[in-house]
Amino acid sequence: MAIHIVVPARLASTRLPDKPLALIDGVPMVVRVLEQVAQCRADDVIAAVDDERVFAVVDRAGFKAVMTDVAHTSGSDRVFEVVGHMGWSDDDVVINVQGDEPLIPPDVVNRLIDEMLLEEDAPRLATLMEPIRVERDFLDANVVKAVPDERGYALYFSRAPVPYPRDGVFKGAWRHVGVYAFTASALREFTQLPASTLETTEMLEQLRWLSAGLQIKLVALTESVPGGVDTPEDLLRVTAAISQMPG
Repeated sequence: MAIHIVVPARLASTRLPDKPLALIDGVPMVVRVLEQVAQCRADDVIAAVDDERVFAVVDRAGFKAVMTDVAHTSGSDRVFEVVGHMGWSDDDVVINVQGDEPLIPPDVVNRLIDEMLLEEDAPRLATLMEPIRVERDFLDANVVKAVPDERGYALYFSRAPVPYPRDGVFKGAWRHVGVYAFTASALREFTQLPASTLETTEMLEQLRWLSAGLQIKLVALTESVPGGVDTPEDLLRVTAAISQMPG
């Protein structure tokens, strides 16, 4: 069983044009992400790109890139095209780290890898969650909430404030961190499922898996994962954080 990390980097973005190429302290965003995940315990790291300019930037930085169909509507579809292109085994583990997460801690990705390599009860699909400690974030529709059962499997994901405290007192919740680990066979199954009503309502593709009656393991983090880059304001925040790092 091999461990592969694939970073989908789609050029088109309505809120931040040419996002993978946006410079963060002089380095393109997609390269920043690749540098982070290259520190993880994986056999290889590949960027799934849809534009020659992004391909060239990745190649110049010394990383491997695979050109994928520009028509893909999700990162999962783009990642699965790479699986087919590379001919990976159904039992291989594929980690999907979005190309707009330049501050993703390698240890967080390693937590997912460890979960997928359990000798007993290893999941076919796993993702991450971290505590929500501030009510403002709980009420924010851009913060996706994860609701686990007692065994750590997902009951639901929502942009709504769930589970809703009936007494009106916020007691904490979980934020979904959108890094996914699949077996290659599970990723194939996922991409062949039709979009579900819940998925298209909330615009959360993981609901497709739950709607089909399949399980998602939620790996609980104690630390906070820095947010990704969706807007010019996010880019300024991340650039400031990286510029202050030692070295």
